[in-house]
Amino acid sequence: MKKHDDGHARFALGPLGLRIHRRSAWVGAILAVLVAAAVLVALVLPGAGVQTKDAFGVIFAGQGGFDATVVVNWRLPRVLAAVLVGAALALSGAIFQSLTRNPLGSPDVIGFNTGAYTGAILVTLGGVTGFAAIAGGAFVGGLITALAVYLLSLRAGSSGLRMVVVGLGVAAMLGAFNRWLISVGDLELSMQAAAWGAGSLNGLRWAQVTPVAIALLVFIAAAFLVARRMQPLDLGDDAAAGLGARLGATRLLLLAVGVALTAVSTAIAGPISFVALAAPHIARRITRASRVSPLPVALTGAFIVVVADIVAQRLFDPTQLPVGIVTVTLGGLYLITLLAKEARR
Repeated sequence: MKKHDDGHARFALGPLGLRIHRRSAWVGAILAVLVAAAVLVALVLPGAGVQTKDAFGVIFAGQGGFDATVVVNWRLPRVLAAVLVGAALALSGAIFQSLTRNPLGSPDVIGFNTGAYTGAILVTLGGVTGFAAIAGGAFVGGLITALAVYLLSLRAGSSGLRMVVVGLGVAAMLGAFNRWLISVGDLELSMQAAAWGAGSLNGLRWAQVTPVAIALLVFIAAAFLVARRMQPLDLGDDAAAGLGARLGATRLLLLAVGVALTAVSTAIAGPISFVALAAPHIARRITRASRVSPLPVALTGAFIVVVADIVAQRLFDPTQLPVGIVTVTLGGLYLITLLAKEARR
């Protein structure tokens, strides 16, 4: 191992080499411990007729019965969904902020979450209320919205700022369309669509989580693989082209991975806002790296969603809030703080 003054360490194994930012590695390890601790807390908190000691008995001693049903069949799939959705949204936010070269270029800001919500509303108001149908509608809605934003931005020259502006416009129009759909639809179905639109992990079970978890793991792995392609884009188009980057193909690949992460996450949990916006910023600040690696970003997003879901379940117990309400509140406070710091500069 060789240390460098730029904060990186290089590990050599024969002809192979790996260059790692030391602070990012330490931060990643600490975040992994924090995520594991938050997951454990979510599993063992008392509630639903289960005490903390009984939950520990299920996890560490293989205790069965009703306690195992609550911990393994009810809580564990929800916590797994929170971890994967948080990681996926955070990575998607990092991808789109790199694509647009804009700190506001996250999927919830530029309309992809809103488009997924539109797809889910149309399916729900059409009388199809099964989870698979709603998830499919959300996925298709997110993909169509992303394609529309990309094509409209391409006509205007495909700059990052144009994509953000076009996305904001598309999000505003779709938001108005969503409110109109809910206002004219059947009351019961509209209430279901509105509840889903708040972003919620309530009631998830293994039958719903397992296929989505497999898809998210595949797309998260893809995000890690394409992360290196994001680095030249941060330098600008001319510099990236000078380094040999194929700008068009790289943007399309990153766009496809980012949209897939957002659409699948929204399909299972609804549009959970501000995680994609805030997590890359937080990871960049705590690692102090010029180019943040995907692992701290993913772990930051996972930690935010798991903790937010614990707060959503316990703040007004026994009433459970949608996790999206908590993330919006925390994200709004973070955004105000970020804007205030920028204004002082």
